[in-house]
Order: sequence, then C-alpha cells, then structure tokens
Amino acid sequence: MTTATKAPLTAPAAAPPSRTQPSAPAPSLPSLTGLRWMAALLVFGLHVHNFRYFGGTGARFVSWGFEAGASGVSFFFVLSGFVLMWSARPGDRPGRFWWRRVARVYPVHLVTAAIALLMALTLPRQPRPTLPQGLADVFLVHSWWRPWWQTLDPVSWSLACEAFFYAAFPLLALLLRRLDVRGARLLAGVSVLAVFALAWTDAHHWWTQPISSFPAARLPEFVLGAAAARLVLLGRWRGPGLEASLALAVVGYFLVPQFTAEYAATACTITGFALLIPAAALADLRGLPSLWRRRWLVRLGELSFAFYMVHLLVLRTGTHLLGTRPRFGPLTGSAAAVVAFAVSLGLSWLLYEGVERPARRLLLRRPARRTTA
Repeated sequence: MTTATKAPLTAPAAAPPSRTQPSAPAPSLPSLTGLRWMAALLVFGLHVHNFRYFGGTGARFVSWGFEAGASGVSFFFVLSGFVLMWSARPGDRPGRFWWRRVARVYPVHLVTAAIALLMALTLPRQPRPTLPQGLADVFLVHSWWRPWWQTLDPVSWSLACEAFFYAAFPLLALLLRRLDVRGARLLAGVSVLAVFALAWTDAHHWWTQPISSFPAARLPEFVLGAAAARLVLLGRWRGPGLEASLALAVVGYFLVPQFTAEYAATACTITGFALLIPAAALADLRGLPSLWRRRWLVRLGELSFAFYMVHLLVLRTGTHLLGTRPRFGPLTGSAAAVVAFAVSLGLSWLLYEGVERPARRLLLRRPARRTTA
C-alpha cells in the first residue's frame, strides 16, 4: 500500500513545475489521495469476496465487482513511485528520506502487528507465527520468503515491497534527475515491458513459486510511477485526460478475471493505472474538474492506509461471530459487509488520529535550536 500521499483539500491551478524551477516546492495533488481510497476499497471488497459473506446471486455479483480487487495493490505501487518522485526534495539526504518513511509507515504497522499477535494468542483457529516469522514481519522482510508472506497482519506483505522500494528510491531519484525527457520515457517503457515479461513468465510457470508478493518483481510498477512523475515535472507528459484514463483503467480492471495467474493480472491494469495517475495530477495542477478532489473523498483517502492495515483483522475476527464462509443471502450478507466496513472505518479513524498523525509528528519533530544573545 502506498503511503506517500498527504495533500490538502484544494489544489492550485498551476502549470507543472519545469526543470528551470528545480527548488520550487511541488504543488499538492489531492485527487491522488481520493484515488487512494478507491484502491483501498477494492481490496476490502476482494477480502469480503474471499471470506464468502455472500452465496448464490450475491456471490456472483460480488465476484464480478471485486474478484480483481487485488489490482488495487498494484495501483498503490504505481502511485507510491509517482508521489515520492513528485515530492522528492532536491539535495535530500537518503537517511532523512528513509526516516520520514519510517515515521509514515512504522507506527501503524507496529500497532496492527501487535493486534494480530494478540489475536493469534487469544482467538482459536488463528495462525501463530514463530519468532523468526514475527521478526521478519516487524522488519518488513517477510515477503522475500513466500511461506512467510502473510505473517501476522496478512496485508503487510505489500509494506515489505514498499520498504524495498524506499530503500532503492534515493538511487532511482538520482537517476531520474539525470535523465532528459527521452530517457524518462524510455525508462517508463522498459518498466511496462518488464511487467508484461514477468506476467508471461509467471503464467507459464517459469518460477518455482508465485511472484505476486515478491518485492523485486513489483519494483517495475514503482519505477513506472516515478518515471511518469518525472515527465509531469518536466511538463512533458503526453497522455489522455482524466475521463479517458479512468475508462482504460476500468476496462483493464474487468479484464483481470480472464487470467488465472496472480501476477499476470498486473499486465491488465498497469497501462490504465499509469495513465490515470498523471491525468489526475494534471487535473489538479490545471484546475480541471475532478471527482477525486471532493473533500469527503480526500478525507477517506487520508484514512486509507490505516483502513487497509486494519480491515482484514476485522474480517478475521468476524469469522468467530459469523462462521467461516457463511454464504449469506443478499440482505444478510450486505448487512454483515456494511458492519465490517463500518468497524474497519471507525478503527482506521482511531489509528489515524491516535497513532499515525501524532507518531509522525513526534518522530519528525526537530529539536528547538539554542539561541545565544
């Protein structure tokens, strides 16, 4: 899950920053925060589908709408690369950048990992991690070893991928700043080709294990987002507008169920996502209409990281009240899903206001400078 977008509720109508203004602060992009919520909602719908809240016609409808929900994570990866490159500070030291990422991600990660551990120790039928598994999860390296990829809070596998992206980003940013428009476009094209190549090899079983959670395999999505941001920063992005990009992303999303391999689905959505994110950014910069910039949607986008991290724990807890794969009718299933959503959203608000924001302020607070007469 990307965790880099944090934007105010309004966007300036400005032209994209150019290479002649290297030190100008990048304008905020609230539409990307709103889109982040929609991606989190797709993942939630996928997990409601996987927990089989619905049976019969309801199950078919939910499967049609959310079977491809895992592609929301791919959107997070592309978005993360775009936002980090967009907001990168010239001359920023890698250590300072990494500390900001720790302050952004780790507080909520540690709290949800502790909740998951408490559930594993107190609730029946919950997987109990070994000490090495737990430590691998805490330090966000568990996705490198497939048997451990869903240790503690299962969705934290994507944070292990993000941790790898963060480690590589200072070098990637240095490379992108040295590239001209042609070089940035070439890097974006190579990233797309890498996604298609990995999807093909995964679908044809070239790998001994699935690569959908393997951090190195997800790096091209992140690099693609960063390259797109570089083109926008240079004022040289050429792509369809917001409506056309959204249509392409939706078409790609509904193509996903046609593929059985996990990673192969990424090839269906990567083009639409890579076009939609810059289009939404340019809509903010140019003051064009954007649904994703609405105040309530941006607010939900601010909660999306905490929501993403806590919702699966809520669904797991619900199995002790509702049973495993209950397959309810449409009304009962809808009621159960709405309750799970409401509880997840309420807990995400508590995590955001009680953990994420105050912990980030505390960790990033600079000591007051001593003054002398």
